[in-house]
Amino acid sequence: MTRDTHHDAVPETAPLPVQAPAGAADPAVGRRESDALHHGWTSAIRTLDAGLLDRPRSYSRREAAQRLGISSVSARKIWRALGYPTVKDEEKVFSAEDIDAFEQVLSLVRDGMLNEDTAISLARSVGQMTDRMVVWQIEALVEDQIAAEGKTDPEARRAAVEMLPGLVEPLEKVMRIVYRRQLTNAVQRLTVRVEAGLAASERGRDGSEDDAPLPLARAVGFADMVSYTTLSRTMGERTLARTVQRFESKAAEIIAAGGGWLVKTIGDEVLFNAETPEAGATIALALAEAMADDDQLPAARVSLAWGRVLSRLGDIYGPTVNLASRLTSLADPGTVLVDAMTAAALSRDERFVLVPQPPRIVRGFGEVRPSLLMNGAAQPLIAD
Repeated sequence: MTRDTHHDAVPETAPLPVQAPAGAADPAVGRRESDALHHGWTSAIRTLDAGLLDRPRSYSRREAAQRLGISSVSARKIWRALGYPTVKDEEKVFSAEDIDAFEQVLSLVRDGMLNEDTAISLARSVGQMTDRMVVWQIEALVEDQIAAEGKTDPEARRAAVEMLPGLVEPLEKVMRIVYRRQLTNAVQRLTVRVEAGLAASERGRDGSEDDAPLPLARAVGFADMVSYTTLSRTMGERTLARTVQRFESKAAEIIAAGGGWLVKTIGDEVLFNAETPEAGATIALALAEAMADDDQLPAARVSLAWGRVLSRLGDIYGPTVNLASRLTSLADPGTVLVDAMTAAALSRDERFVLVPQPPRIVRGFGEVRPSLLMNGAAQPLIAD
């Protein structure tokens, strides 16, 4: 479900909590510094708010629903799906642009293109993805100000707010272009090229019918940083953040270079997929090798499984995903493990070497016969 507390620019009337500097000898001095900081933040956020909104916040929740010609309950479904925060009924928080965005979602239902549930689902995809995107962007700016400019965290966050008005227009243009390109790519891999993969995994996992009804055939892989829990206890916050960021960035580059897709990151772990077992194997081996060769990163355990999956809400589901996840915990640092079905799919390809491992009992799957995947005659995958 969409969270009700998403980031939004602060209304002019909203109080900004500010604490007096620690250790201030004179309370009056502390209050003056606190007031100055409060004023600076308020001014910066008002400037940003005015720059981002072409029109003022003129409508309450009830007035927005009236403009849309629907009940407050129906309107709430739309703005919650889009990630707007929960506010009091009488508070003026919506602009005419917001009303137009709500109207666009509503028109998909009114024009008969979509039913209500599907329209809300599409709206939720926009709300959740843009929420994650803007948080990522702000934190990247903050980190840069700390690392490159030597600012404290509060100073860096203030600087990030002041930088954003100049970044909005180019980022918006990039987002529009990339959205259309990604949509084109997704249409190809989720529709046009599906049949070939299904034919290659007709019966499902290990000759059974367990996942045969699922609509997509994919190579599913996980890469998991070794000793992440220990690192999180011994590293400082920023060092840990830089380590995780380096791991995710390097993984994303390798996955993209191999023609795969980064499905999601889960702290110290990345989940990816590819259209063929060969592409998945190439990516998996490159991930294991790259992490092992990077002296700033711990080694990674990597796994790969080929089979049927269900793609929903930007994620993938099914026994193949679960098995790949289980195999990750069985792999040694710097190695790649695959299951028997994946090994069979790769066995005639001279680019790969498969070394059978002792049978293991895997929760939810019983006895599994994994194989160690190694490079054979394969050319190494070069990421940009």
